[in-house]
Amino acid sequence: MAKFKAYDYRQRVFLPVSLEDQLMPGTLEFAIHTLVETRLDTSGFEQKYRNDETGRTAYNPKILLKIVLLGYARGLISSRKIEQACRENVVFIALACGQQPDHSTIAPFVSSMKAEILPLFRDVLLVCQEMDLLGGTFFALDGLKLPSNASKEWSGTRSELHRKKERLEAKVQELLKEHVQEDNQDDPPSGPGGGDRELQVQRLQKQAAGLEKWLQDNDPKYGTTGKEISSNVTDNESAKMKTSHGVIQGYNSQALIDAKHQVIIHAEAFGRGQDHAHGPPMLDGALENLQSLGHGEEYLAGKIFTADTNYHSDTNLRKCQELRLDAYIPDIYFRRRDPRYAAQRRYWPRRKRFALEDFHYEEATDQYLCPQGNRLRRKVKQIYREGMVHRIYAAEEKDCRCCPLQLRCITNKGGKRRYLRVPIGVELANLSKRMAAKVDSELGRKIYPQRFAVAEPVFANIRTHKRLDRFTLRGKLKVNIQWLLYCMVHNIEKITNYGST
Repeated sequence: MAKFKAYDYRQRVFLPVSLEDQLMPGTLEFAIHTLVETRLDTSGFEQKYRNDETGRTAYNPKILLKIVLLGYARGLISSRKIEQACRENVVFIALACGQQPDHSTIAPFVSSMKAEILPLFRDVLLVCQEMDLLGGTFFALDGLKLPSNASKEWSGTRSELHRKKERLEAKVQELLKEHVQEDNQDDPPSGPGGGDRELQVQRLQKQAAGLEKWLQDNDPKYGTTGKEISSNVTDNESAKMKTSHGVIQGYNSQALIDAKHQVIIHAEAFGRGQDHAHGPPMLDGALENLQSLGHGEEYLAGKIFTADTNYHSDTNLRKCQELRLDAYIPDIYFRRRDPRYAAQRRYWPRRKRFALEDFHYEEATDQYLCPQGNRLRRKVKQIYREGMVHRIYAAEEKDCRCCPLQLRCITNKGGKRRYLRVPIGVELANLSKRMAAKVDSELGRKIYPQRFAVAEPVFANIRTHKRLDRFTLRGKLKVNIQWLLYCMVHNIEKITNYGST
């Protein structure tokens, strides 16, 4: 008969473990432990506690900050997962010094770091500077759009949300009517019982009442053009955004990165999908962070700054001019003008379209005649675009619908009429054209491609390696805390790899 080693689960085993020995120098957990203990100022948390004379002892904020940073570094964004790790993972046990804070302690700690998060981020940035990880000559700005803890189903304009409330109320009336009809029948049909229907009615009534209260308490949201945009009942500071993964309800997380070791010098989450206005707040925030490190107001002057085509706007270009940055922000057509991409079909110019000179102006009526003889009447008296003042003229839909020249006149997908933008003002300072010429120059075509090697690996590290694929909190302030914590982890990782702690 075969012989096996005996085992007994009732036996007790003593495992001598030194918590300090689990935090080995050169590891990320050791860097987190050392930085939090010696370099990060956590005194700001103390004013939140009132247990110096009475009350239960609290977990030290340093312990909570350490396990949150390591949890985010390991892809554990859920406070319950971090709690579980503090019970089962020896590294987390060592970092928490044997303590086991639960999720109801970890989650409020993260969401309450509104005043403390930026000073902590700057403390880490100061360590990066002292270890010569900041080059200070080349910067890249980019963003990452991530879903938040909000539902797309509860998004829409006020009129759309009103209709949704009416549909919920109509569904309630329909269910109540079915219930009455079944009660009047001698042989009720088989199916969900009355209890299930009653619960469904209560749920729908609660949703309709909550939506009604939300509509009373909140004003409509308006975009940059003055038109109403979609609001969201669960998180009204988030926005619908188009991404490569589809349309999401979330936040646009921005990061300004130093090129030398890809250290993030400023980060912020915005509830806007378009990047046309993100340049000023990101550059101002970066300048404040750099000033806290001892640099002057003119630190960014003459430094190279790159961003992709989404940032090519008058607002961003003017901010770069104000700070005297050596900026390279291409427009959406820059690859079509680049001879290196001439052989790629995706960058071929579109079919020749009718230009302004193909339309005849009648001064007496202030109207334009198109090549087909149809009239375009003035729609907008003045509009400011790209440093110039324009008037907008528009044709009638019925004239464009059956026009034989439609393919040469209306090239926008889904367009129903031709709009004509006519410049009427003197060009004050066309920053867009000047920037396009700068990017198209031989030097610009060498500098701009370097942006990919600076910015893209940072977001790949945070999204893929750190597994940040969504935000678990609601509201810009709380989402911004999570984003800054992940950027702190990224910078601490740079300290681990290139510095010494």
